[in-house]
Amino acid sequence: MTKNLTNRLKEHNSDGKKGAKYLRGKKPVSIVYFEKYSDIKAAMNRELEVKKWPKARKEALILAAEQKEK
Repeated sequence: MTKNLTNRLKEHNSDGKKGAKYLRGKKPVSIVYFEKYSDIKAAMNRELEVKKWPKARKEALILAAEQKEK
């Protein structure tokens, strides 16, 4: 979760300590999906909800968003 998606992506792809440990061996990372919320509590609840989903459901969410963009 972040207020500045561009900076967060740079942190994950840099050699610094600010990026998540999990992603350090998976560089370069890219953003495939995001949602905007004005309320941090709603954003945190949504993040927890999506994290509990099976991988297939998360992939379907990403594909649906990609289809909307076209």
